[in-house]
Amino acid sequence: MDITIDLSKTHIETSRVILRCFQPDDLYDFFCYAKVKGVGEAAGWNHHETLEESERILNKFCEEKKVLALECKETGRVIGSIGLHKSFANDLKDYCDLTLKEVGFVLAKDYWGRGIMTETLKVFIKYIFDNFPVQAITASCFLDNPASERVILKCGFKFVCEIDHFAKQLNKTIPTKSFILLKEKFNGNTHS
Repeated sequence: MDITIDLSKTHIETSRVILRCFQPDDLYDFFCYAKVKGVGEAAGWNHHETLEESERILNKFCEEKKVLALECKETGRVIGSIGLHKSFANDLKDYCDLTLKEVGFVLAKDYWGRGIMTETLKVFIKYIFDNFPVQAITASCFLDNPASERVILKCGFKFVCEIDHFAKQLNKTIPTKSFILLKEKFNGNTHS
């Protein structure tokens, strides 16, 4: 079952990033990574065409309090986001009685392949399990996104099913792999 989680007071640090709420002055950094072709599309949304589009979405992030900015400690710039959403598993009989959230994440293309998202996702999952009544976290990735699948698997998620996901913002159906991580099975050091 879905629950509401407010991340507005969240501040988490890894060795390389700070997870914190988005602020209005993050707009330029947000637009810089969101406008790059392929970044948004890998997560189910079109890359941003205008600063105004990024501003509208940034305002939504600030209002909804369920998506965090990833601030690079080295540069002080926002290089991605991570957040919680309604889980696909709410509709599956094996999991619908659990309190569930789906994690989604995006990272600026210049930072791909450095292990930053795996590091970030591990500490984020631990924070959620330690601070909220969540029994399981789910994650999904498109079949043509093996990099995200590697991140998900390195964090201990187990494959559940393949589905055809309708990506509303892209206006198309995309084959998707879906995974789950039960709180009782979570080990913060899984598959480093």
